[in-house]
Amino acid sequence: MDPHPRPHVARRPRTPGRPPRLGTTRRAVRPGPPRRRPRRTPGHRRPRDDARPGHVRGPRRRPRRPHDHPARQRRPTPAHHLRTGVAPRHPRRHRHPRPGGGHGRHPTPGHRTALPAVLPALGPAERRHLPEPPAPPPAAPDPPPATGATPFPGTSDRRLDGWRRRAADTRPEHDLDAIHAHGGRLVIPGDTEWPRQLDDLGDTRPIGLWIHGRADLRTWALRSVALVGARACTPYGAHTATTLASDLAERGWVVVSGAAYGIDGAAHRGALAARGATVAVLACGVDTPYPRGHAGLIRRITEQGLVIGELPPGSHPTPSRFILRNRVIAALTRGTVVVEAEHRSGSLVTARAARRLGRHTMGVPGPVSSGLSAGVHELLRTDATLVTDVDDIVELIGDMGELAPERRGPVVPRDLLDPGCTRVLEALPARHAIPAAEIARRAGTSPDDTLARLYELHSLGFVERHTDDWKLTTRAIQRPNARRGGT
Repeated sequence: MDPHPRPHVARRPRTPGRPPRLGTTRRAVRPGPPRRRPRRTPGHRRPRDDARPGHVRGPRRRPRRPHDHPARQRRPTPAHHLRTGVAPRHPRRHRHPRPGGGHGRHPTPGHRTALPAVLPALGPAERRHLPEPPAPPPAAPDPPPATGATPFPGTSDRRLDGWRRRAADTRPEHDLDAIHAHGGRLVIPGDTEWPRQLDDLGDTRPIGLWIHGRADLRTWALRSVALVGARACTPYGAHTATTLASDLAERGWVVVSGAAYGIDGAAHRGALAARGATVAVLACGVDTPYPRGHAGLIRRITEQGLVIGELPPGSHPTPSRFILRNRVIAALTRGTVVVEAEHRSGSLVTARAARRLGRHTMGVPGPVSSGLSAGVHELLRTDATLVTDVDDIVELIGDMGELAPERRGPVVPRDLLDPGCTRVLEALPARHAIPAAEIARRAGTSPDDTLARLYELHSLGFVERHTDDWKLTTRAIQRPNARRGGT
């Protein structure tokens, strides 16, 4: 008798007609409550019986399916092999190129040549899988006539096609009607109002300028200076720009800037506060005030100064158009003053463009701890001249023969003035100053037009301003052809 008897295991009766399974036994299910499976937390793995302590079983590998093996892939039939434009199912698994350079279903020139020869040997079933015969390639365009003209250097055919499409969509008559309805005008090279300073740009000269305002741009550009700087300026930079613009306007200079936030807006406000002349150069159409927050400022500039732009009405600003705007500012003025700028500021682009054009480049130093002064300090180390007040600016630009520290007389003869300026000039008294409303009544013009003419005459040295009143300058009275309309 066995001292260690095995426990009796109840076996399930074998199903008739089914061979027994060798080596398999099942325990009888004893009655009782069902066993609850423990809840598994995320990351929990069921331990194996033979697992070592601390050993974690890795994920199971997916068994390889038959079609995954390269040797068991279905070979394409000849009809599939000749199909064009069908990419292989597994392009990375075609390690060995086939004879003739073909990979999978990619046809080669040799296959296309052999296609007409094998078509008679194919049956109707194989022919159904063949694509339509490829269309013949388009005929090459006729070469242009040999007229001796050469294409633009550095210009691709794609860019030329884009220019042709844009030129076909242009409507110059519509743009002219829009600017006239807005109260502006278009000035092109050769007009009497065209600033000759822009001719220094050479091939990059604008083909025209859209102007909104009553003053004459050519006469204002004779004594103009640009004040540019950072948009996110500091209170120190805004105060400096406002002070410089106000002092320049009082000395008869026209302040030119870009009407942007920061230094540009402070420069325009300083000139307007001194009741001086200012010009805003926009990177969009003159009928589209940008930025939107400066719509009121641009409207004031239009009433008291000029708003100009290179783009037709309705154009919107883009990053590349700001760079084009900067070159106009640099070429239009006698010098450029940078108040605050970072290392990669657009104001530095304007200053360097002015330097290349032979204009004076100036910079106002700032705190060494401010990042907005880093670009100005870098400019001062290389190209620019350090200025701290309006006397430094006037003295530097006066060396060019346009202005001296002392106020000068008229820079152009009275005979070259337009009839509107001549009518306002004749209405001015010689010995005492009168308000602009009285001058408008004597000249028979509107108050706004009279004020614009007075600023233009002030920039030319014919009149001077005393608070809100105007009078002729001493040099203008002493001219032999000066006719005084008043006592």
